[in-house]
Amino acid sequence: MSREEVAYIEKLVSVGRVAKVVKGGKRFSFSALVVVGDGKGRVGFAGGKAREVSDAVKKASERAKNSMIRIPMREGRTLHHDVVGRFGAGLVVLRSAVAGTGIIAGGAMRSVFEALGIQDVVSKCVGSANSHNMVRATFNALQSVVSPRYIASKRDKKVGEITARRAAPKQQQ
Repeated sequence: MSREEVAYIEKLVSVGRVAKVVKGGKRFSFSALVVVGDGKGRVGFAGGKAREVSDAVKKASERAKNSMIRIPMREGRTLHHDVVGRFGAGLVVLRSAVAGTGIIAGGAMRSVFEALGIQDVVSKCVGSANSHNMVRATFNALQSVVSPRYIASKRDKKVGEITARRAAPKQQQ
């Protein structure tokens, strides 16, 4: 292979078991939801189905590697700005956080952030807690994150003009 192998972080989000009733009894099948990332701003997710759990996970992780997207991160540790994502009945709110905050997120969202490489984020899921909907809503939110460099290039401005600090509110006496 010409390109170097990247060490991927694979997170198994959920495993489901389905039974099909047949003449001789029940046939079990498994579905797996997997999130894969490189820990440096690229992440993808996919589902896989098979007769064995290990095969379902293998299928899902291969598909997830092929569907990876790049997310811009501030200082390589958090989001540039707050975002809201929605999928089905699930709604997620993602907020950037100061250094040392850690990942404040529930199950399915936590695995996305760990695979992505985000270290400081505060998130909340509102509505459905279904893991498939949470992962899709989180990806919906992450896809709407834009970097100040991108916005500056679109507006023909300097990055400093976009990210200029707002004046602190005046203290009342």
